[in-house]
Amino acid sequence: MSRAGGKHGFLLALCLLGTLLFSALGIWQLERRAWKLDLIAKVDARVDAAPVPLPPASAWPTFDARAEEYRRVRVRGTFLHERETLVDALTERGPGAWVITPLRTADGTILINRGFVPLDRRAPASRAEGQLGGEVTVTGLLRPTEPNGRFLRPNKPSEERWYSRDVAAIAEARGLGRVAPFFIDADATANPGGLPIGGMTVVQFRNTHLIYALTWFGLAGLCIAGLVLLRRGVAEAEA
Repeated sequence: MSRAGGKHGFLLALCLLGTLLFSALGIWQLERRAWKLDLIAKVDARVDAAPVPLPPASAWPTFDARAEEYRRVRVRGTFLHERETLVDALTERGPGAWVITPLRTADGTILINRGFVPLDRRAPASRAEGQLGGEVTVTGLLRPTEPNGRFLRPNKPSEERWYSRDVAAIAEARGLGRVAPFFIDADATANPGGLPIGGMTVVQFRNTHLIYALTWFGLAGLCIAGLVLLRRGVAEAEA
């Protein structure tokens, strides 16, 4: 085989491999898009549905909170305000904190993200009206735990630096014992005094799979064009 023929063979194999690889990636992105659209539809249905009771404590050890994320739930209990935890938050209202308060219920303890407070209202005494006493009803969205912290900002319980809503770590730091393996984002029901501000859950999913699919299919098309040109060149050289 001549050097030119060997080069053409290598380029043909490369274009063929590229066609197969890029086509497979495009198909995979279309499958991911279908999965994402199905997920978005399910979450939209959960967010707008009537609230349902929480799973009983007996189901907590095997409960998959991620599979039930954003389900609208309702629970009754008593807040343990003296054991609240402030988790760093950056929202459309600016920097501040999420107020995470244990709720003692007949079935066990559940962490409630009661909502947002600005930096100058982090101290409980500055928002005493909102420290609800007695039995309360909380309606909100079920959320899975957020272990460890944020990227490059790990939680530091010993220093009271919290960057994520890590259920197990917060429960241990506050001596809560066994708690539900999830937390609840409280809805926008106003608290006395206006704080904390609930109902700020961002329900948004990035869905760029179609763009990626078109990109991969476009690259596959270029590889096919390369195959055609190479084959034409080989045919002309042999003529």
